[in-house]
Amino acid sequence: MNLLVFDIETIPDTDSARKIHSLQGLTDAEVAESMFAQRRQQTGGSEFLRHHLQKVVAISTVLRTSDKLSVWSLGDVSSPEEDIIQRFFDGIDRYTPMLVSWNGSGFDLPVLHYRALLHGINASRYWETGGDDQSFKWNNYISRFHERHTDLMDVIAGYNPRASAPLTEVASMLGFPGKMGMDGSKVWDNYLEGNIEGIRNYCETDVLNTYLVFLRYELMRGQRSATSYETECERVRDMLQEEGQPHLLEFLGAWN
Repeated sequence: MNLLVFDIETIPDTDSARKIHSLQGLTDAEVAESMFAQRRQQTGGSEFLRHHLQKVVAISTVLRTSDKLSVWSLGDVSSPEEDIIQRFFDGIDRYTPMLVSWNGSGFDLPVLHYRALLHGINASRYWETGGDDQSFKWNNYISRFHERHTDLMDVIAGYNPRASAPLTEVASMLGFPGKMGMDGSKVWDNYLEGNIEGIRNYCETDVLNTYLVFLRYELMRGQRSATSYETECERVRDMLQEEGQPHLLEFLGAWN
């Protein structure tokens, strides 16, 4: 089966907040600060916005097919949100891959659901549950316990939120680089500074960490031999070297 590992980065959806909270006349930065303040009041301290008020600014993927391994961010730095999201779901239509994420069930996919709803995006293959394709009846992208989407954080924690762990800590524990140069809390500031490329690069390193943790997960559950695991890790290293992009070479250096 084709494999698509994915990760998203988000910023406050200031346009929707203006409609919901009547914040017309304020700048994006002012609207976002109002959103954060309201959220702090609601939660007692956390500024983390609810899923429907998150706007997707980057989607990065690792695609593994029988003859291909690649990492990239969808669209380009000027692509509108709807184009990036449509490309993600078009990839599912094209490859029908196994999706792999870290906390995708808890964050990435619900955000993508709301944004696809907002933009009127067609994602028929993703939403298939057996009505048109019987093979999806017992293994689809929507069910929490099906493998067609494997949320590594959820599965490894035994579906127990109290046992979940941050990706960067698990990756570092296993000898992988973990987060490099940025984290989710810095994405909004980087966006305001116009550093979309930096956000995309950071997202790509996150999705690489996820893929490497997935390989170890496959080894643990007997789907890969030790030799197969080492061979695939070497293939990732070779791919990073061949790509030659500074952030990927930095990732490779931190891994080695």
